Amino acid sequence: MDSGPDLRKSVKPGEPDEPRVERTGHVWSLRSTTAVREVLRARTSTSQAGFTAEAIPKDRLKHHPILISDGPLHDEQRTKVGRFLAPKVVAKRYTAQMHECAERLLEETRATGGRMRLDDLALYYSVEVTAEVVGLTNSPVRPMAKRLVTFFNQPGFDITRKDLGRTRRQWIQAAFNGLWPIARFYLADVRPAIRERRRQPKHDIISHLINEDYTDVDILVECVTYGTAGMVTTREFIAMAAWHLLHLPELRQRYLVAPQTERFAILNEIIRLEPVVGHLYRRAQSDFDFTDGDQTRTVREGDLLDLCIRQANTDPETVGAEPHNLWPGRDLPSGIGDAVMSFGDGAHKCPGQPLAILESDVLLHKLLACEVEIVAEPEMGWDDLISGYSLRGFELRLH
Repeated sequence: MDSGPDLRKSVKPGEPDEPRVERTGHVWSLRSTTAVREVLRARTSTSQAGFTAEAIPKDRLKHHPILISDGPLHDEQRTKVGRFLAPKVVAKRYTAQMHECAERLLEETRATGGRMRLDDLALYYSVEVTAEVVGLTNSPVRPMAKRLVTFFNQPGFDITRKDLGRTRRQWIQAAFNGLWPIARFYLADVRPAIRERRRQPKHDIISHLINEDYTDVDILVECVTYGTAGMVTTREFIAMAAWHLLHLPELRQRYLVAPQTERFAILNEIIRLEPVVGHLYRRAQSDFDFTDGDQTRTVREGDLLDLCIRQANTDPETVGAEPHNLWPGRDLPSGIGDAVMSFGDGAHKCPGQPLAILESDVLLHKLLACEVEIVAEPEMGWDDLISGYSLRGFELRLH
């Protein structure tokens, strides 16, 4: 079944594709779609362990951030925020802004000679679009984007270790590299937005959080969450999707002439193959069982579950033949979406999927309709914070 071409670009050195389920000490590595989905749906048995969630001092926050909350609290938060990110709401409220922003950025590129770094253009675009949804609209986009990016300048870490495998010096570096950008982000971007919305609420997430009696610190943490999850990761996907489509002329042509539903299917197939977040992590809060095929495994309280999204998304038992090829419109099992596990599943499934796919489609469709030349291929890097890839130096020229 795995005889087709391997078109994956996000292949991390030293990261195995097998076995489907593996246990090393207290750490489980799950690479099958069935097992990953079952763990993500084990609502009362696990808690968030990724994105350094376990290192966040929750007792200093009045409201737990949506990214790391669980149970009824998380359900309530998701329900309330969902009205800002539902597919129909996103399409109705933000499509026009996406088109205007994409056209303006491409026109600016033409006016300055036609050469651009797509990773930069995608960053400014995704930050501007998502800032409108969140409510971060009281400061210039490009400086805000640069402040968000500096937050990722962190020393590496090993999530399987209690101290994250960092030395004391690295922890000091992490604190300085993380807290200083966050302080600047609060002073320059978040605080002005909060003040404006206290005076005049709008239809955005910050206004909603103020209405829910969130403190300024609570709102800052949520804005950092949306800034990293909703802005920076979309940037990487736009660059990755363009990279594939520019090297696959037949698929590019199909994408350009297809209706929106088919374009979405193509983009979801690309993100299935190249999930921006390659690993999700859960901590077992009690003993529980999960199954893969005819085998049942028992997880013990305190175990760490590494959900290997890249491997789960290319599980031939789920996605069928040629799992490493781009094959939009795959025949997938009931309950499995086109992106498979790229946006998670269960209670913590990413609520921003409709926004991410729509905004990516708007920019990519306009970009790829132009005569585009690749000047420099992107360089791939790896980011421990989101357990994902980064693409830098992707230079294009518009003719």
